[in-house]
Amino acid sequence: MENNTILVIDDDKNILAIIEMYLKKENFNVKTCERGDLALQLFRDTQPALVVLDVMLPGMDGWEVLGQLRAESTVPVIMLTAKGDTLDRIQGLDLGADDYIVKPFDAKELLARIKAVLRRSSQPEEDERQVAFEGLTVSLDNYSVMLDGKQVEMPPKEIELLYFLASREGKVFTREQLLEQVWGFDFFGDSRTVDVHVKRIREKLGERDAWQIKTVWGVGYKFEAAK
Repeated sequence: MENNTILVIDDDKNILAIIEMYLKKENFNVKTCERGDLALQLFRDTQPALVVLDVMLPGMDGWEVLGQLRAESTVPVIMLTAKGDTLDRIQGLDLGADDYIVKPFDAKELLARIKAVLRRSSQPEEDERQVAFEGLTVSLDNYSVMLDGKQVEMPPKEIELLYFLASREGKVFTREQLLEQVWGFDFFGDSRTVDVHVKRIREKLGERDAWQIKTVWGVGYKFEAAK
């Protein structure tokens, strides 16, 4: 049977009630929690298909909860917060969130985003989820980046961005295309999310003659290998 359980974590009872009402109308099974420190055990007990997670929570904040979730699961997570600052958004995505919606929000928009994230997560995996260049291997099978035989620590979104570019070597993508393809949602605001992630990837991989992520001025980025 298909897993249709959604776990919603928020300390506002009114928000929980509204989200639960909309989700149940769409035949989702809904579990709710008002505290971050209780959410992890409820997650383990229910094994939901997706988590809607508020940032400001008693007991343990949403960033800590997200970090714990990502340490043990790849379940999709949509962050729900009153903070609309771009850096907060980048932090959530960098920690492994799949989407981000700012309060006050339209329940119908949240529902649409939940369905979109679930569709992406349920798509069959590609047969080949690894790319290799001289001294570099990027794998989505086990979310690893190997550089000269040593593992490079990267959060999930950096690995996904690097894999996306490297697996399409030579092709140029705009920041908006990368946001859509890697993060998978309509990004409202500037495009610093991509710039920050590219900067961090470059810092971790260093300069190489054999390959590099190149900035295409006025357009975006591409991964280019030496011929």
